[in-house]
Amino acid sequence: MSQYLLVKKVFETKPVDQTIIVKGWIKSLRQSKKFSFMVVNDGTTQKDLQIIVDASLDNYEEVSKLTMGSSVEVEGLLVASQGKQPVELQAKRVHVFCANSEDYPLQKKETSLEYLREIAHLRSRTNTFSAVFRLRHVLAQATHEFFTNETFTYLHTPIITSSDAEGAGEMFRVSTLPLDKLPRTDKGEIDFKQDYFGRETFLSVSGQLEAETFAVGGLGRVYTFGPTFRSENSHTARHLSEFWMVEPEAAFFTLEDNANLASGYVKHLIKRSIEQCGDELEFLSSRYAPENLKTLEHVMNSHFEMVTYTKAVEILQDAAKTHKFDFPVSWGADLQTEHERFLAEVYFKRPTIVTDYPKEIKSFYMKLNEDNKTVRAMDVLVPGVGELIGGSQREENFDKLSKRMSDLNMDPANYWWYMDLRKYGSVPHSGFGLGFERAVMYISGMSNIRDVIPFPRTPKNAEF
Repeated sequence: MSQYLLVKKVFETKPVDQTIIVKGWIKSLRQSKKFSFMVVNDGTTQKDLQIIVDASLDNYEEVSKLTMGSSVEVEGLLVASQGKQPVELQAKRVHVFCANSEDYPLQKKETSLEYLREIAHLRSRTNTFSAVFRLRHVLAQATHEFFTNETFTYLHTPIITSSDAEGAGEMFRVSTLPLDKLPRTDKGEIDFKQDYFGRETFLSVSGQLEAETFAVGGLGRVYTFGPTFRSENSHTARHLSEFWMVEPEAAFFTLEDNANLASGYVKHLIKRSIEQCGDELEFLSSRYAPENLKTLEHVMNSHFEMVTYTKAVEILQDAAKTHKFDFPVSWGADLQTEHERFLAEVYFKRPTIVTDYPKEIKSFYMKLNEDNKTVRAMDVLVPGVGELIGGSQREENFDKLSKRMSDLNMDPANYWWYMDLRKYGSVPHSGFGLGFERAVMYISGMSNIRDVIPFPRTPKNAEF
């Protein structure tokens, strides 16, 4: 009985002179009177398998009329090839699962990425997106591998929450209340006590606060890796309404420990992608970002520079005398992408970690420095995109955190459990967040974040 092999395994094992079975979708078909060249792929590899179909085949007429995207099962003899590919299959039998109809939207001619977003249910059939999503898989596995090796415990944090971890207010509300008959309090406000959870709830913007409870509460080192949601009305190529976040939290970690963990994680992601997705990266680089592989290798082999926000502003203000920035640089303002890229690409020429930002532009939970003006925050900047990771040492002092929340007019009743951590065995601790799609976009070289997630959710778009 013939052995069924995935196309990836065919190229890895090369069982020449053996009869095997492959299954997949036709990438192209060239006919002649005596035989046809059929190219098939099953999604497991960037390499396509060439199949020679002889005209003597019983159903050759049916097979010769197949078009791109039709699905087939082919049994044949694998032989060494005289062409560019190392092996090819000589078909003895071709079973047609489904012959494509004439309105199949993917054709051999080049198709724009914008159009492919409109048919996202089919774009995994293309070389570009099969490469992107195999790479995404490897990066996800590399994430779990890295944190497991660093003795972190994988934690599943809630998707539905009653607290705003970022304090930004850009959250999707979760409710079962009838929109046409909303219950009201005596003050005319929506009475969320009658809602499903008995209070106002939202889709989570971050699992950080819950992760902190397990890190400081007893597990020591944890990480989350799950979906998060932001209702920010942004239409840029770098923002999604639904995306995945990687968020480690570690007890007894200083900001410097946090920075070392972040740089090690970035290097590990790049290393695994080069080792396991070489063909995919070469294809994507040749098509979309010619310098991408060179940049990734540079980052992987570089020492990450560290500089304070104050020093970075001085560098940028000095550079502005001869270098034109679209946005002005001043102490107290957040750094823009052009500033971040200048630091990493032009000034330091390597990945750069900026620390100690002004407290006014950072979140409430970040540890206050002794100057009372800055916090122990960090942003990891990489050549090509700017910020890839944001993190901080968390404020472990109850009184300082209480004052910070009061200054920001935050309701402490929503965070009572978070504040408990500062009363019961509190310790210094740190963590960071990495938007997983940002990492996939960076390593793949794709320029739009909508092209590195299977079904992008953006303002006015929830198709599929």
